[in-house]
Amino acid sequence: MPPLPSPSAAAALSPTAALPYLTKLAANPHASVGKWILGTGGLVAGMVHVGGVTRLTKSGLSMTDWKPLGGLPPLTAAEWEAEFDRYKQHPEWQQRRSMTLDDFKYIFYWEWGHRMLGRTVGLAFAAPWAYFAMRGRIPAGYHGRMVTLFAMGGTQGLVGWWMVKSGLGDDRRDDRHEIRVSPYRLAAHLGMAVATYGTLVYTGLGILSVPHDAAAATSASSKLQQLVQSLPSSAMAHARKLRVGAVGVTGLTFATILSGAFVAGNDAGNAYNTFPKMNDQWIPREDMVDPSLEPRWRNMFETTATVQWNHRVLGTSTAVSALTLAGLGLAHPAARSAVTPQARRGLQVLGGVAVGQMSLGVVTLLNYVPLGLAAAHQLGSLAVLTSGVYVAHSLRYASPALLRGAVRKAVASASSGGVGKGAPAMAIKAAAK
Repeated sequence: MPPLPSPSAAAALSPTAALPYLTKLAANPHASVGKWILGTGGLVAGMVHVGGVTRLTKSGLSMTDWKPLGGLPPLTAAEWEAEFDRYKQHPEWQQRRSMTLDDFKYIFYWEWGHRMLGRTVGLAFAAPWAYFAMRGRIPAGYHGRMVTLFAMGGTQGLVGWWMVKSGLGDDRRDDRHEIRVSPYRLAAHLGMAVATYGTLVYTGLGILSVPHDAAAATSASSKLQQLVQSLPSSAMAHARKLRVGAVGVTGLTFATILSGAFVAGNDAGNAYNTFPKMNDQWIPREDMVDPSLEPRWRNMFETTATVQWNHRVLGTSTAVSALTLAGLGLAHPAARSAVTPQARRGLQVLGGVAVGQMSLGVVTLLNYVPLGLAAAHQLGSLAVLTSGVYVAHSLRYASPALLRGAVRKAVASASSGGVGKGAPAMAIKAAAK
């Protein structure tokens, strides 16, 4: 990130170019909190990646019990034999009878590592949270968000075990006679992880951009009022549309990720390995309905052709939408006065990574889903989501409601310093217009 300009230099910029600097003109004593939140988000992204590799290596059912606090892996030959014997009591062993003890160790370590990484992420969140809370470093207005994030992380562990249990029972699929976890529970597990990641990223960006110094809050409130009023109505309208579009692309990305979980849960990536058609058909209608599935809506989530078609359509729609949004944000006549440098860079990245992610998905499909490409494709989905969250956050000045919230947080956080509330209140009212 380039160095921030001085207050006088910021004032000389165009109105929207100055907006992102309004909250950074004074030192932010809570910057460490924001960096911790973003760092935790990075750990969650790493956990999603390891979880993807665990699934791709079919390691997820190697541990047949769950301990909330975890524990060490087997350390002696006798302990490994006992663990292997427990695994043999479950249905997956019936289709993997050729597995050796060394093979079992390989899949066990992937699952054990995934679980222990989850507990490490929980500790990396809980311990700093307790420290910052005791020191009064959590910004005003964010205490509830911290509780929500902690609850989401704790729930994720329970959802993970709930998912694994679905594969420890007799969950055979008649088409492939293969034991696998419920695709619905897999989607819930991945969806919870991605939602937690997105919330961490947005929270971290918010903490880093809200003034927490009394003088900065007063200055930002006054300048906010002046700048919002100085922007042409057409520019603000364009910025609002871009922000709605960014939120929409982010939501579409999330839906695409969930559809990918159903592709993985049904092993649908190893069928119809052609693009853009599916075995010479745009829509393989005859393969998309299994008469044995009741109720019929289950075909949307359990039929190989249907779940892959859904993922193709959603993935293509996400790439086209992101590219269109980037084009509107960068080439529209109102873009120069409506889009800040931060939002402009975010739009460029969003369009690029979305197209790259779609291309990577096509290459993965054509190559019958090799482990390396599949794992990279899953990480690419988080890159698209991150870009969408960043763009939506960088365009928050276009939302009066968010402006009010940002100023309120600034005033609340600075109130302990004795700042008067008259000027900020006027800015809040002005921002709402």
